[in-house]
Amino acid sequence: MSKTAQMVLKIIGASLALAAFVCLVVGGWHDLSVGYCGMKKSLMHKFCSEYDDYDDEKLYN
Repeated sequence: MSKTAQMVLKIIGASLALAAFVCLVVGGWHDLSVGYCGMKKSLMHKFCSEYDDYDDEKLYN
């Protein structure tokens, strides 16, 4: 096989691998966002201030 054909096949293989990765990310985007939001919420809850649980509007009215 000629070097040109080998290079074309490598380019096609690399582009297919990139397309597969993009499809994987797009297909799992919802799962990634749900996981990120859940992690963010748990970290906010874990490291929140001790006074965050008071309702200040009701306290000063």
